[in-house]
Amino acid sequence: MDNKQLITMNSKEAMRYEIIQELINKKISTKEASAKMRLSIRQVQRIKNKVIKFGIEGIIHANRGRVSNNKIDEAIIVRAKQLLHEKYYDFNPLLAQEHLFEDDQIKVSLETVRKWLIEEGLWKAKKRTKVKKHFWRERKDSYGEMIQFDGSYHSWFENRNKEELGLEQCLLVAVDDAKGTVTAKFAENEGVVAVFKFWQEYIKEKGLPLSIYLDRFSTYKVNYTNVLDDREVKTQFERAMAQLDIKIIHAKSAQAKGRVEKMNGTLQKRLPKEMRLANINTIEEANRFLKEVFIPKINAKFEVVAKKKGDLHRKPNNKQRDNLNKILSIQSDRVVNNDYTIRFKGNYYQLRDIQPVTVYKRDKVLVEEHLNGELKISLRDKYLDYFQLPERPKKEIDIKLVAITKTKPSNWIPPINHPWRKEFLNNKIRKV
Repeated sequence: MDNKQLITMNSKEAMRYEIIQELINKKISTKEASAKMRLSIRQVQRIKNKVIKFGIEGIIHANRGRVSNNKIDEAIIVRAKQLLHEKYYDFNPLLAQEHLFEDDQIKVSLETVRKWLIEEGLWKAKKRTKVKKHFWRERKDSYGEMIQFDGSYHSWFENRNKEELGLEQCLLVAVDDAKGTVTAKFAENEGVVAVFKFWQEYIKEKGLPLSIYLDRFSTYKVNYTNVLDDREVKTQFERAMAQLDIKIIHAKSAQAKGRVEKMNGTLQKRLPKEMRLANINTIEEANRFLKEVFIPKINAKFEVVAKKKGDLHRKPNNKQRDNLNKILSIQSDRVVNNDYTIRFKGNYYQLRDIQPVTVYKRDKVLVEEHLNGELKISLRDKYLDYFQLPERPKKEIDIKLVAITKTKPSNWIPPINHPWRKEFLNNKIRKV
């Protein structure tokens, strides 16, 4: 009994076999066969020679039934899917692929990871929708020319330690417009103190940018209707940036500062998961992780080359450097009372008898609340000596002292025979 091998062909291969038979029987030319099969003449001749030599088996691809050289080992597939369920269950395909390679040394394509996530029910394939074309504003030419800045409130810790941190935390984010370089720090809020602390660190590390592009939040812009158009009225932030010669640009919409808004979205997708894997549950740990690990990784991945070389960040001049703590403080004007006290936020501060500069009653002084919690009172760029009173004075007394000076006032009265007194008496006698 003859052993006959069953050969299966798909419709495409059956069609090719018929055309090759016609070519072998000289019913058509090689050129016509090439046109019908949509193959090159050289490829048609190769298939014809195989059919002549092996018969109908020559039409079938030699790799059919063979195991692919690129097939992933079954043990690796099982291990990868286990990791997807245990660690990366809410990761998108790209982030899961990165961590499988970086953390678990499993190198597979993005599409393979996407297929596994869909098979395991961990990712739902999204329907492609027609996206409205968005025209991005052209990037600035140089690094340091403009920084986009924003505060992003989000559940960064995924409700871990929510008793201490609350449901949402604030991440302050700065993105260089030319290169996309990211600087970020967790803060208690987007208030002026937190923002000043962010820019104090930024300036010490990188220098003064030419401009900052941000929204119209009350920290950055006065939004009261009655002073909206008064350019003389500034927020503490605007006043400080003016003293540092940094231009402030207020965006009229979130889309206008799209680069920092887009980065906020990227960070919201990545950072909470990264902190979960690193077991980070406090603000202090998170800021250390941002600086040492996460932000360098993000910049390496998303940073672009600026059109022009060089760095337009400027070093603070001597005055700016020496007065940086003063500039980045909350400043308020107050008036010296008749008893040389100053009232501020419900407390009373008594000026001492000797001061580095002459102080008169009703002088306008500057009260500075520094970022380290220190309170300073200055007059004509000199810091005054004072102490806090335990309670409000019983009654404001009009002290006879005309002014507080560098020397302590004396109660000494010259005797009657003093030359000054003699001159005074002589003048009085002459008038009589």
